[in-house]
Formats: sequence, C-alpha cells, structure tokens
Amino acid sequence: MLGKTVSAPDAQLKQDIQLLCGQYAQYNSFDPELFSKFAVKRGLRNADGTGVLAGITQICNVHGYLLSEGEKVPIDGELTYRGYSIRDLIAGAQAGGRYCFEETAWLLLLGFLPDGMQLRRFFDILSDARALPDNFTEDMIMKAASPNIMNMLARSVLALYTYDPAPEDTSIENVMLQSIQLIARMPSIMAAAYQVKKRVYDGRSMYLHNPNPEFSTAQNILRMLRSDKQFTEDEAHLLDLCLTLHSEHGGGNNSTFAVRVLTSSRTDTYSAISAGIGALKGPRHGGANFKVIEQLEYLKANVRNWDDDGEIRDYLRRVVRREAGDRSGLIYGMGHAVYTKSDPRERLLKENALRLARGTEFEAEFCLLDAIERLAPDVLHEKQGGDKPICANIDLYSGLVYRMLGIPDELHTPLFACARTAGWCAHRLEELSTGGKIVRPAFKSIVHPRDYIPLESRATAAV
Repeated sequence: MLGKTVSAPDAQLKQDIQLLCGQYAQYNSFDPELFSKFAVKRGLRNADGTGVLAGITQICNVHGYLLSEGEKVPIDGELTYRGYSIRDLIAGAQAGGRYCFEETAWLLLLGFLPDGMQLRRFFDILSDARALPDNFTEDMIMKAASPNIMNMLARSVLALYTYDPAPEDTSIENVMLQSIQLIARMPSIMAAAYQVKKRVYDGRSMYLHNPNPEFSTAQNILRMLRSDKQFTEDEAHLLDLCLTLHSEHGGGNNSTFAVRVLTSSRTDTYSAISAGIGALKGPRHGGANFKVIEQLEYLKANVRNWDDDGEIRDYLRRVVRREAGDRSGLIYGMGHAVYTKSDPRERLLKENALRLARGTEFEAEFCLLDAIERLAPDVLHEKQGGDKPICANIDLYSGLVYRMLGIPDELHTPLFACARTAGWCAHRLEELSTGGKIVRPAFKSIVHPRDYIPLESRATAAV
C-alpha cells in the first residue's frame, strides 16, 4: 500500500475533545436575531435574496430575475460568457463539428472569440502543456495518495508552485502562462490522482495513460480514465458540453469569489486557484453534484414504485423534515441563488441527458430525477412557505450524465473543477488588472470588554 495509514484518536483524546466542545458551545454562541439588529447581510445576500454588489466584471453574466419597483420578477435564466449566450456558443461549435471547451477557455481568458488560426494555435499550446512536470506524478501524487480527488487536486496545484521558475510573478504575461498551464494540466492531475487512488485505496489496477496531443480536453479525459483508452465521439462531445457549461458562472459564486479574494491580496496563482478548489469541494457548491447522486440512491432504495408521484412526494417530504436522505433537510439539485424560473445550463444538459438515456438502463433514473424537478418545488413551498419559483439547477442532471459516460461518482466534482479552472483564471486576471484593492469586508464585534484574570485566580478547567 502506498497510502499512509492514520490512526484514529484514542479514547482519552476523544473524551478531552468532547469536553472542549462543550466549553466551546458555552462561550461561542449568540442570539441569531443580532444579524437583523445590525443589518448583517449573511452570505453577502440582501434581504430580498439579491447579492451584495462587490465588484464589476466583463467575463460572465448570470441573469435570473428583473427588479421592478424594488421587487424581484422571475424570468427564465440567461447565461452569457463575455456577452455571448451560452446556447449560441455551444450551437455554433456543434454546427461546425468542433469541441467547444477550448474555444470557451480562449473567450473567457481573452475576451473575444478566436479565428480559425488562433484557435488552432491555442489548441496546440494547451496540448503542449498537458504533460505534468518530470517526476510530478511519482513524487506528488503516487507517494501521497488521497481517498478524495478534490483534496489531491488542491494539493497538486499548490505543489506546482515548486516547479514554476517564477511562481510569485503576478504580471499579466506570467499569470496568463500559468493559467493556460493549469487549464491544460488539471485533467491530467485528476486522472492520475484517480488511478493512484484506485490502486492504493480500492485495491484495483491503475492505468497511467499519457494525453494524446491530437485530442481535445474532453477526448483526453476519457482516454486517461479508461483502461482501454477507447471512447466514442458522441461521448466526447457530451463531456465537452459538460465542461463548457461548467467553465464559468460569474464572479459572485463561492469558489470564484474565493479566487478573487485571494488574488486581491496579490498572492500567487497556485494559492488562489487551490482556494477555488477547496470552495468548490463543499456540498453546498460544486460538491452538490455528488450529493445529487447520493440522493438518487436513497430515493431508489426507499421508493418502491418509481412511477408513483405520490410516493416520491412523500419521500421528499421526509427529506425536508430531516427524516430521510442524509438528514440535512436539503433537496440537492433544486434551487439557485440567482436563477428563479430556470437554469439555462440545466435545460441544455437535460436535453442531452434525455437523448442519451432513452432506451438504456439509465432511462428510469432520468425519470426519477425528472420527478424530483417536478415535485420538489411544491414540497419545499409546503415546508418553507411562500410561492417563489424554485428551479432545478445543473447539478440535478450532471451526475447522471457522468454516470452514463462511465465516469465514477467520485470524479463528478473534480470534473467540475477541471472545467471551472478556465473561469477562475479569467477572474484572477481581471482582478489583477482592474481590482486594485484587497477584499476586506467588516464583521460586527459583539463581545464586551472583560477584566484580565491572573492564571492562579482562574477556575480549574474541566480538562
């Protein structure tokens, strides 16, 4: 076994921690009403659900409602990259028989669509950058395997710092180079980390395939993940669609904002991008696509008749009451901070998922997800009150699409990270060139002054 075995805490340490946590609860709680009293915008959201304006960007617009006389008016969601509709970008690439992700990465980084010669040259630059540095896989991935691929992505990105001759150079020229290298290398890191994880933690054979310089990003991901390196063009184009839809989503989403916050401090590229990976990992952000699949498995195990809307609705009611599922009370894949009536990414992905699922073993699972999309809004309204629109988001169907492509569940969020690296890097470049100030919001302190107590006069601690 290549992985490191970590022993669990002993009984005495566990008892000590429990006592410390009890004391923590005693000294670290306050009345939630204080958030309202001091007009704190929790989650940087206004009381009406709109976001606190924290910056200006030319990279992406996520549009899900109109404001009319101070009230939100729901509309069908719109997503534009550098002003271009995501649907038009994808349709244009598909009409030309092209893969779209590389073209999208260029657009996000540079702000305009490439011509044929520029696109071919950019493709070649990405191809040349896909190989990891000499001995990187052996020293940074194989010798310190992780059961979590997102953890390995973050650690590996930080490790690339030591292989960069100018890691602290934040000039636009150098950060552009680092950005292109990261966009190219992230899938290679993901594939190697997964193969090593299979060997170390699952006891299965691993296959370390080099990327093919003639292949697109989507083609290379399938080549590097599969033992026989084989895939169909339909599979590669569907994965390319996923990468394109996941590549960017505005400056306000949690992971991109994290990248911009770190960038505003003028830290290095590797630190900033690893912060984005850490944020995306969370189940309330990119990790939700994995949670949707977990939720689907709970549903399959607990609903006898998958065609019975009443039985499915009753199960979802138990979910929101924290009686079923992962007991979080959340219906994963439903709702969005900006989109109200619809998520344009979800619509595009659902159309393609349905086409691929028809007549296969996955059609029944697709219908279960469709039932969640239809029934969950009413269930959530029953629990939360009100009647504001609640739409499905891209996470509802992305996991099933990845399953149909034979991609393991544990790679769903890492694939999201591979795609979103393009958006993160675009926002880092924009923050460096236009930001100017370190991001530094305020927190209201509610602690009262206390007199210092000498050590010999303090009450004996419980530990």
